[in-house]
Amino acid sequence: MDSTLMKRIKLSKSSYLMIAPYFILFFLFTVLPVVMSIFFSFTYYNMLEMPKFVGWKNYVKLFLEDDVFLTSLRNTLLLAVITGPVSYFLCLLFAWIINEFKGWLRAFLTLIFYAPSICGNAYVVWNLILSGDRYGYLNGLLLKLGILDEAIVWMKTEKYVLPMLVIVQLWLSLGTGFLAFIAGLQTIDKTLYEAGALDGVKNRWQELWYITLPAMKPQLMFGAVMQITQSFAIADVSLQLAGNPSVNYAGATVVTHLLDYGTVRFEMGYASAIATVLFLLMVGSNKLVQKLLGRVGE
Repeated sequence: MDSTLMKRIKLSKSSYLMIAPYFILFFLFTVLPVVMSIFFSFTYYNMLEMPKFVGWKNYVKLFLEDDVFLTSLRNTLLLAVITGPVSYFLCLLFAWIINEFKGWLRAFLTLIFYAPSICGNAYVVWNLILSGDRYGYLNGLLLKLGILDEAIVWMKTEKYVLPMLVIVQLWLSLGTGFLAFIAGLQTIDKTLYEAGALDGVKNRWQELWYITLPAMKPQLMFGAVMQITQSFAIADVSLQLAGNPSVNYAGATVVTHLLDYGTVRFEMGYASAIATVLFLLMVGSNKLVQKLLGRVGE
């Protein structure tokens, strides 16, 4: 078996040489950091002393003693469950609708929907909208309509923090997945629809389920991975709008908790345990989504 493998490698050596740069970079900057993080999660490591093996102590502390982590985990799961699927289906819906337009109009609408994800001043805009005085756009509008009697400090009032983060994250997440879906829709062979009509496909919804979605499974998978990664890795929106720490940790996420221990306290062993839990959540979610997408078109 080994000799057969060596023969295959020799026959395809040019291909292996071509993928070698990518493989080396992927191993050094993705695989190796994940392995090292898992190793350090079983140690006490403060970057000044050599790591000391502590077994499961970091994980026991994480789930049984760290109330902030449990709050962060709950917030992250809520954000992921709400923003992930909703954003994914909105990206697909808007891409499907916009793909029906032609020429410059389709290009213009694509730019409009993709722009928020590349807008560097997005948080400046939302800080103006959610400003806690009567000059904030949201407060000003609600006061003018008579819905409010006094201005609300949106991002310093516990019950409003998470809903506002959900809204802003949904607005920001209509980006890469949306662009992938637009690209996938434009590469579908039009003759498939003609064949589908002959086979009994009667309306647009049947076309979508039996032809369009199966034909763009790679883009669907890519969009799902991107949405899962974004929804579990939410941090910037919380840091920029709610601060760190947010009021009663209402806007805390697993990543903000990780940043606290990794870049402020420099407790790298504990931070690695948090990162490992987040990694396992992402992997598990990706596996679940792969099974669900595998049933598309059945």
